[in-house]
Amino acid sequence: MQADITTDTQQPTQAKPPRKRFVGRTTASSSRPSSTSSTATPVVAAAALQPHKEVDPLLQAAIEHLLPHNYNFEIPKSVAQILRTGAVRVALQMPEGLAMYGCAIVDILERFTPAECVIMGDVTYGACCIDDYTARALGCDMMIHYGHSCLVPVDTTTIKTLYVFVEIGVDRAHLAATVRLNFPHCIHPAASAGQGSAKGKGPDLEIAIEPPREGGAGCRSGGGCGGGCSCSSSSKGACTSNKPAAAQPSPSPSPAGSPSGARPTKLAVVGTIQFVAAVQGLKADLEAEEAVLAQRLAIEAAPQPDADAAAGSVGREEEEGERRTTERFEVVVPQVKPLSPGEILGCTAPKLAPDTDALLYVGDGRFHLESIMIQNPSVPAFRYDPYTKRLTRELYDHAEMREVRGAAVAQARDSLLENRGKDEADKEAWAVVLGTLGRQGNLRVLKSVTRHLDAPPATTTSSTSTSLIPSPPAAPTPRASSTPFIPILLSELSPAKLSLLRGISTFVQTSCPRLSIDWGYAFPRPLLSPYEAAVALGVQGARGWKAMGPEAHTRGLEQGRKGDEDYPMDFYADGGLGEWTPRFGMGRQRRGAEEGRPVPRRKRAQAVPVA
Repeated sequence: MQADITTDTQQPTQAKPPRKRFVGRTTASSSRPSSTSSTATPVVAAAALQPHKEVDPLLQAAIEHLLPHNYNFEIPKSVAQILRTGAVRVALQMPEGLAMYGCAIVDILERFTPAECVIMGDVTYGACCIDDYTARALGCDMMIHYGHSCLVPVDTTTIKTLYVFVEIGVDRAHLAATVRLNFPHCIHPAASAGQGSAKGKGPDLEIAIEPPREGGAGCRSGGGCGGGCSCSSSSKGACTSNKPAAAQPSPSPSPAGSPSGARPTKLAVVGTIQFVAAVQGLKADLEAEEAVLAQRLAIEAAPQPDADAAAGSVGREEEEGERRTTERFEVVVPQVKPLSPGEILGCTAPKLAPDTDALLYVGDGRFHLESIMIQNPSVPAFRYDPYTKRLTRELYDHAEMREVRGAAVAQARDSLLENRGKDEADKEAWAVVLGTLGRQGNLRVLKSVTRHLDAPPATTTSSTSTSLIPSPPAAPTPRASSTPFIPILLSELSPAKLSLLRGISTFVQTSCPRLSIDWGYAFPRPLLSPYEAAVALGVQGARGWKAMGPEAHTRGLEQGRKGDEDYPMDFYADGGLGEWTPRFGMGRQRRGAEEGRPVPRRKRAQAVPVA
């Protein structure tokens, strides 16, 4: 059966997700689509970014007919790998957003290779959900994972694995023009200081999405306003310009990145793996655009031979002065290993420098963006959607999140104190859930939690008075009593599923920290992440986080808040804070070699029998 799929480049319509807490966003004001030049800037196809190789014309024709041109599924590379390895059955795993192209990919691979393809239909939330165990159980000798980076190394999977990032082409010229037009004018000190309501709603921001057209294009009134107005056909020649405030010069003191400031605007740019190429190329794009703007200014400043032409040039200069900017930028692409530079996950994000002026996320949705917002609560965050080409100011209610998670940790600590005065038969048990969805579950993290439950360390009084989670009083005995626990294997967690388990006071899930952060309030009993469990058990190195209401947060910014008082998002980072992370200690190097990384089974030393 041949699949006939149109090459629609827009994002497919999805069902409206359920309401989530801690979310606040200010949408940009509407403006008419236009560009800085008379010629339209085409979208750069992702396939064009790859080096040109000899490809079968029939294979290339099938790719162009069945798959979108700006999605790089690396079909020629997949075909070559299947033929080289001689794979007989290949498993294809992809997230739901790419499932619509699954049948087309199967048709292409089975047409140009002798292998049989199997689509794995289980839900795939991220790179941690790679399911090589199930693929091997199905008799597959090769697996192709789409849409995520190599979080699980290929030398540790049970079968041959090929990662396809599915790089998506982005209009990089539009991204650079949007950044140059809006920054740093759209960075409001009040919003960056965390002042907002309980649900994270901040002051309304008017952000220019695209620069106005030249020569009055798009103005229905014919008044030559530049196209950035809201004129209608009933204006009768009168231009009622309503240009965005972000594109206008602000009379307030300029930020550090303005020409009168001491330094350029420091902008940290991140994104998902699909848009990493655009993220890493934004610095060069801004530098190239800065050179073009400087050349335009030099040409327009030249003397005009005609007086009428000079007068017209002055009028155009006054008209274009609002949308032209010569701001200088220092673009930083942060990295947290083992991820690529600029890449972030929903549970892993880098810690930005204290002098970062703003954060720009390139991608759709908020899941990945919220991780770096939690890691850096004092940095103003913006999101550029490459599908709609809109720039929005994103907010997050850090105070409510920390209070909710702090209450869950405090409730878990209370259960530990109550168990000290009970007999072993009357103690309430903890449940440690090992995720079985792909490779979400980690035995190292599970053993770390259960080891401290079996023999928890002696608790001491916290030395930080501003901590949201005060330490319980010291135990009367030198060695604290153990807490009974029950290991549970579960692929997906839900309040209805966990409510069936009686006699359990606290759940600790090792699948994903965002399950506890985003949905922990919906569970009747505390649902802790491994880090929160370490804080509740008083594990050394688990410092907890600082209480942060609106007033306390503003005061902390003024006094210079320490970075270690923020809620960490380093679950898959090599430099994790403690043993509650799966890759703790793997990034430490000695004499140029990496330590802590598990040796693949096929490379381990074999015991030689002695004669």
